[in-house]
Amino acid sequence: MNSLENRMPISPKRQQGLTFISLVFILGLIAFFVLLGLKIGPIYLDHSKVASVLAEIEETAGIQDKSEAEIRDSLSKRFNINYVSDVTQDDITITKQGNYLKVVIEYEVVRKIAGNLSVLVEFNDVIEVGQK
Repeated sequence: MNSLENRMPISPKRQQGLTFISLVFILGLIAFFVLLGLKIGPIYLDHSKVASVLAEIEETAGIQDKSEAEIRDSLSKRFNINYVSDVTQDDITITKQGNYLKVVIEYEVVRKIAGNLSVLVEFNDVIEVGQK
């Protein structure tokens, strides 16, 4: 027998598991992604409310006959009912040409994650009603 084999037996039980540093690193990564999900999730929930408001506007009978002010007022009321605060009047562009109506809502949301780390999410939703 070789004398080296006697001194250093390789035991599979000694080499199992994670080190404490590896475990802390993995738990830190999991915590970071959970925090990220908790910060970004509500942004996308609010966006789904914006998309549903646009879909409601699109389905409204005779919407293309209303004035721009009436459409903005209708959007504003629906956003207030759904507690949407990320969309301002400056984010809404309304184009009317005869029987054609195009409503564009383009906005961005910035949320702080931790320290100087922030997340930016941009949205651009469009509906078109009528013929050009």
